[in-house]
Amino acid sequence: MDQIQTMRVFVRVVEAGNFTRAADSLDLPKGTVTKQIQALEARLRVKLLNRTTRRVTVTPDGAAYYERVARLLNDFDELEASMANSNAAPSGKLRVDVGTSTARLVIIPRLASFCDQYPDIQVDLGVSDRTVDLIGDNVDVVIRAGDITDQSLVARRIGTLPFATVAAPAYLKKYGTPQTPHDLERGRQHVINFFSSNSRRMYPLQFRRGDETLEVSNPYRLAVNDSNAYTSAALAGFGVAQMVRFIAAPYLESGELVELFPDWHCDPLPVHVVYPPNRHLSAKVRAFVDWAAAEFALQPHLARA
Repeated sequence: MDQIQTMRVFVRVVEAGNFTRAADSLDLPKGTVTKQIQALEARLRVKLLNRTTRRVTVTPDGAAYYERVARLLNDFDELEASMANSNAAPSGKLRVDVGTSTARLVIIPRLASFCDQYPDIQVDLGVSDRTVDLIGDNVDVVIRAGDITDQSLVARRIGTLPFATVAAPAYLKKYGTPQTPHDLERGRQHVINFFSSNSRRMYPLQFRRGDETLEVSNPYRLAVNDSNAYTSAALAGFGVAQMVRFIAAPYLESGELVELFPDWHCDPLPVHVVYPPNRHLSAKVRAFVDWAAAEFALQPHLARA
């Protein structure tokens, strides 16, 4: 039995929380993962995991073993990386997660240049506005908008997303054109809300002018949890929307959307490329991080402020 491989399997099961997710992330049959954990426990003569039908939890002995093994594997990977030929081409499977609009409008149209530059890297691109668990979902790197609250992750600021407040001409014709954000709180106006897929938290429209700030979330007829759906709702005339400017730009140019409240603004969102600290020496992750930073820097409307 390959002890290093068995250690990796154990660590993956602990981080994923169950055998099925661990097996999928390792590209191994679930039965193989189960047998390796059983063999490990038999060899160590200690129970490492408590199994239920839905979840795997770590025993006290398992927690102590996990802490030392995870550190050992990290040191082992660092040693191998430092000894490898520094000129070797990055290779292997790279799991990336990106928001829907960023994937459609920024990453996918330019991703061929990354694949041409690094032909030995296979990119698994997850596209979702859901906040993924990098460790639990076994994701190598994500591009996220907003502040990074998890201090255990490594985050590199690569860009900024300014916003525009917009509405469709058909909506304005039917309900009238609001003159200030305060009009959205009165009478017949509607807003389109966006909510988190993870927490169901509703994000209000935010406005700032000088020292004055305002948040508007009601009344609304529609709330969505996907940026592409949000754009479609604005184009369909459901109400006033606040969307990233690079998404709104072509529709403003074509007249399908109209910009509102030019004297007011919404604070822009920072964009980070984020990855777990134990993968900081991975050549493929480093290659993608540098490529993403360069691509954002080339776009004036996305470049870091």
